[in-house]
Amino acid sequence: MILIIDDDIAVCASLSLLLKQNGFKSIKANGPEEALKHLKEKPIAAVLLDMNFSMETTGEDGLAMLQQIKKSNPMLPVILMTGWGSIKLAVEGMKSGATDFINKPWDNDYLIHALKTALDLSAEQDTPATLTRKKLNEKYGFENIVGEDPQLLEVLQTIARVSRTDASVLIIGESGTGKELVAEAIHENSPRKHKAFVKVNLGGISSSLFESEMFGHKRGAFTDARNDRIGRFELADKGTIFLDEIGDLDLNSQVKLLRVLQDRKYEVLGDSRTRTVDLRVVCATNRDLREMIAGNKFREDLYYRINLIIIRLPPLRERADDIPILANYFLKNLKEIYNRPKLQIDKKTFNWLKSLPLPGNIRELKNLIERTVLLSEADLLEIKDFEQHLEAQRLSNTPLTLPAVGTLSIDEMELSMIRNAMNFYQNNISKVAKTLGLSRGTLYRKLEKYNIPYETQN
Repeated sequence: MILIIDDDIAVCASLSLLLKQNGFKSIKANGPEEALKHLKEKPIAAVLLDMNFSMETTGEDGLAMLQQIKKSNPMLPVILMTGWGSIKLAVEGMKSGATDFINKPWDNDYLIHALKTALDLSAEQDTPATLTRKKLNEKYGFENIVGEDPQLLEVLQTIARVSRTDASVLIIGESGTGKELVAEAIHENSPRKHKAFVKVNLGGISSSLFESEMFGHKRGAFTDARNDRIGRFELADKGTIFLDEIGDLDLNSQVKLLRVLQDRKYEVLGDSRTRTVDLRVVCATNRDLREMIAGNKFREDLYYRINLIIIRLPPLRERADDIPILANYFLKNLKEIYNRPKLQIDKKTFNWLKSLPLPGNIRELKNLIERTVLLSEADLLEIKDFEQHLEAQRLSNTPLTLPAVGTLSIDEMELSMIRNAMNFYQNNISKVAKTLGLSRGTLYRKLEKYNIPYETQN
């Protein structure tokens, strides 16, 4: 049963009819006393709470009612409704435990969608926390998310619990921790799994192209719009959209994104017709959004719109015991790819791998293993094999800072790179040549060209 708390008789009647048409029973309350009485006596599954159910229009009565409900029924889903669109008030409500907020006049489809999501999420709260890693794999197909660490197991249990709902999910974690894999697992275990899964790297979209990329455009909408373009939201309709690196989005684009996430409505550039989209939203970031909010770099209302569920992926250093498992997983794949069935990692090497800082997390470990397999002829990979290629990998991953135009010629830059590599590898010609992508013969010719001594090299 759904409890409607609103002092407007017409609103209550309209909501009751809408709920009835969608298979929900409802009961209404005009104020706090009647609402609390129903909460004590009736099996209330969720609450639609108007922020101003008295003559006051400050919203304080709605917030006070919300706090009372949450005090006695902390797990009860409460959806806020406000007729004057105070985002600040809605954010305060979300901080106090509201599940969602909806502006009046509401969109019927979106209201029912929000209500079903809240109810589904509430029903999934107690399961499947007891499932083992093996059972999670069997039931949800988590084989590609590798590891046995308790923190990872908790992540998988959360995915299993929330994937069947339409709740928005925010995945946070350092680069290389597997955020995209988690987003895909959520989609593959959702009712939308047979529809599109659209990945968008927001960090790679400039502010000027944001609307065109996300919402699409009609031919002639702007100077270079020679053809119609379908936006990412339209491509994801009925499916899932994965908004990666959402912390990299500029404030102007955040406003545009908020509207479509809030109302599921948008306009294609060059077309005045408002379109509606039905999708599940999963976001990810490696940045601290709360810190960005404090620095006025990220909108607080957008943050609360995307974080109904937060999944934190632990860095690899917090689950070092998973490193051997991951290493063997990558090695198994590489055996097949490169047709080297005898490949294996020396047992002592696993402890050495566990001791590495690996700031690039799983991605860095995967690259290290593949690089070592490619450049080592031995089937038994030992510490010395990995050490050699770890140095080369880190040197190649060092951020490249180019000098200003005109300050150095190409020959001067090449000379600098060769000297740095020779110093780094102590004149080891083989290592320097591999790092710079040169043959040994070409490197020798360049050493002679620049009069770089190499007699002491090994």
